[in-house]
Amino acid sequence: IDMSTAEYFDMCLRLAERADELGYTSVKTVEHYFYEYGGHSPNPIVFLSAVAARTKRLRPITGAVIPAFNNPIKLAGELAMLDNISNGRLDVGFGRAFIPKEFEVFGVSMEDSRLRFEEGVDIIVKLWTQDRVSYEGKFNRFSDVHLMPRPIQKPHPPIWVAAVLSEESFVSAAQRGYNLMIVPYAGSLERSRQLVQLYRETWRKAGHRPGAEQIQTALHCYVAETHEEAIRGFKPRVERYVEVFSEAVGSWSRQDTGSQYAGYNKLVDSIKATTAETMIENYQALCGTPDEVVEQLKYHVQLFGEHEPSMQINFGGMSEREAFRTL
Repeated sequence: IDMSTAEYFDMCLRLAERADELGYTSVKTVEHYFYEYGGHSPNPIVFLSAVAARTKRLRPITGAVIPAFNNPIKLAGELAMLDNISNGRLDVGFGRAFIPKEFEVFGVSMEDSRLRFEEGVDIIVKLWTQDRVSYEGKFNRFSDVHLMPRPIQKPHPPIWVAAVLSEESFVSAAQRGYNLMIVPYAGSLERSRQLVQLYRETWRKAGHRPGAEQIQTALHCYVAETHEEAIRGFKPRVERYVEVFSEAVGSWSRQDTGSQYAGYNKLVDSIKATTAETMIENYQALCGTPDEVVEQLKYHVQLFGEHEPSMQINFGGMSEREAFRTL
């Protein structure tokens, strides 16, 4: 169903209000540009401010903001502002980004993406926690900065790192004591399981309290009264999702994306080959009757241990009726 951007936002905000009433814990949104794939949300902070104003308990999560495409000092202030608007409910997810066109337009080399990511997060945390900050990095240099406003949560809002395939991302997040956002359908569940295990082991070795780590999995979710109805409704939505995703990452095959994204070519191929059937068969989505979805979730808990499933419930041009029913 094609709706305008304004209608889409309106539906998303009403879904967030309803989720708040139903006792959901969080709502998150992405930062993407130029494509139907996420491009309606170039700034998660703007959308999440509207969510914060309409909800009481729900935690707004940036899922994720991209330090490489933003001035980290500006980002630190804007995130602190949202933490205050939401009265200390904000969780901050940071990501490295992976769509070549975005890097090209922002004039950022994909080879620098990890360094920019790490430097950006480092600056933001320092600005949140120290009174006056001077910094001498590869991409940022400044002296004697006092950030305003200050975040309401002390020492700062919880930090999440979006990780997909790079072992380095999982290890580095665990060492720093950051929570983890993963995308299990973007590869094999077995590979995701190994990486989550590596994250948990590294977390313990780094001396953080075992069990204090938090993990979120992004999963497409479609619930209906009967199995047949669920499959029938899910299929065209997944097809549309794969189509817009494929368009956004189309340039992967045409350019050298460098050593920072080892294995991503295979990832792109596997997502392009994804169908509703393979997703359900491989437990890469939650789809079916409520009872079936409960069983699928139990399987995920067996696989990953305690975690928070973060469900995509209005993907692929879904109608309002379908989204609210799944919710």
